[in-house]
Amino acid sequence: MALKRETYRIDVSNDVVRVRQVARSWAAELKFSLVDQTKFVTATSELARNTLEHGGGGTMTAEIVENGTKKGIRLIFDDQGPGIANIELALRDGYTSAGGMGLGLSGSKRLVNEFEINSEPGRGTTVTIIRWK
Repeated sequence: MALKRETYRIDVSNDVVRVRQVARSWAAELKFSLVDQTKFVTATSELARNTLEHGGGGTMTAEIVENGTKKGIRLIFDDQGPGIANIELALRDGYTSAGGMGLGLSGSKRLVNEFEINSEPGRGTTVTIIRWK
């Protein structure tokens, strides 16, 4: 059960900035170290940009969650875009579908404690990440 939950639209580039600010604010609220805040915000930025650029826009739902005595932040990025045909390939370092460095998904996965991706071609993509304190 989430202790706090808010959902944000990601439809334009300014929305990517806004969700980054939310991630940093919530991480500071939970007293994440500066290094952990930076890792979390970087993953948030990459996934929000993917939601906008590859998914055609969508949402980010942010939740403060508990697991026993530890607290964390769960972010769920959801779009109704074209989906990802080969998730294993998309998670490989260096793979890019948009001419970038190919570190977005794989890099984001390394920056968080939990990472889950569900995608179906023609139905969109959902990426869920958690960073624990």
